Formats: sequence, structure tokens, C-alpha cells
Amino acid sequence: MQKSECQRGVQLRNRVTDNCDQRTSSSAQIKQRTTVPQSKSLVSTSSPEPARKLHPRPSDKLNPKTINPFGEQSRAPSAFAAIYSKGGIPCRLVHGSVKHRLQWECPPENLPFDPLLITLAEGLRETKHPYTFVSKEGFRELLLVAGAPEKAVPLLPRLIPVLKAALVHLDDEVFERGLNALVQLSVVVGPSLNDHLKHLLTSLSKRLRDKKFREPISSALQKLEQHGGSGSLMIIKSKIPTYCSICC
Repeated sequence: MQKSECQRGVQLRNRVTDNCDQRTSSSAQIKQRTTVPQSKSLVSTSSPEPARKLHPRPSDKLNPKTINPFGEQSRAPSAFAAIYSKGGIPCRLVHGSVKHRLQWECPPENLPFDPLLITLAEGLRETKHPYTFVSKEGFRELLLVAGAPEKAVPLLPRLIPVLKAALVHLDDEVFERGLNALVQLSVVVGPSLNDHLKHLLTSLSKRLRDKKFREPISSALQKLEQHGGSGSLMIIKSKIPTYCSICC
């Protein structure tokens, strides 16, 4: 009896020990499982900084280091603007209460057309004040002086490409200034313009597709024919077959 009771006691102790070992191992496993999410949470909490670097915020695009709000002002001025700012155009703009006007440093008839007339023609492509007014009005007034035909005709080979650049410009106002300048030039040089007319008519033909320019272009073509004579009509018809002559 005593031996059997001792054996039972030993077995009971062994069971208790086994249960403790199982509990210990299971608790260790539980702790190990719980520690894994903690490590993940630590990684996730420390990860936003690199995430922001990979995916920049929309506000980062407004960083003045990457986008210069004064970029347009820092651009180099155009050739005409540079000449005007240095006093290369011998006139200045006078602001009036009703309209502006030009004040010449000396009578325009005493000024050489080369290169002043070409420089003013280049200014027709400007889009900012006061360059737009100075170039347009200066070109017109210079062609009104006595002896303008003799001074302007030798410059036609250099003037025509400049006027063409204004006629192909995407800005509507630049095109209109170029068209008016072409008419003013035809009044002065007359049939001498015919030899160069074909280089300009292609640009006018394309603009005729725009309804708002049909009337001013048609009127300009009639003036070119009027001052260019019968020779100009054949040239205009060859480039713009739909043109209606003033003789019709």
C-alpha cells in the first residue's frame, strides 16, 4: 500500500511538472506572437518619412526652389525692347488723356530709314505696351515723310521677311498690325512691292479661313491691287483664286 501511494505521488508530481512546462511553453509562444505586431507597428510608425519622399505632396510643387514665380520677368528682352530701352529708337511715347502720340527727337524726314524702318517692323511682333504702340505708330509716321519711297524701296528685300513673320504670328493683334503695315508700305512703294508679294499671300490665304479676318484681308488685298496695278492682280489671283478684283 505504501509503495502504491508513493508511486501515485510521483506520478502526480510529474503531471504537475508537465503541466507547468506546457503552460510555460504556451505563454512563451503567446509572448512571441504578441511581440511580432509590435515590431510591425514600430516599422509602420517610422515609415511615413520615406513615404513622403517617394510620394511628394501637391504643395511641394509650389516650392520656390523648383518653380520661379518671377520666371517671365527674368527672361531676356526681345531685340526691339532692348534697342528701345537703350535709346535706339529716336522717339518717346507721350501719354495723353485721350490717345497717345510719339515725340521724335528730330524731324522724322531727317532720320535714315536703314535700319530704323526695319527695326520698327520687327517691333510689330511685340505684345506688350509701350512696344506695340511705338512700333506701329513709328512705322506709320516714318512712311509719311517726304522722300519715303526712295528710302523704303531699297529696303524691301529685308522688310518683307520681317512683315511675313508678323503675318504668320499666332497672336491676332500682331497679325492685324502686320496687315496694316503691309498696306501702308504698298501705298508708298507702289508696284515695287509686286516682286515680293507672293511671299506674303500664302499667310493671308490661310487667315482667310477665319471669318473674323475675311473682311480686313479682302480690303487689304484690294488696296494692294490698287497701288500695285494690273501686275499685282495676276499675282494675287495666282495665290488666292477666290479674290474679287476691284475692277469687278
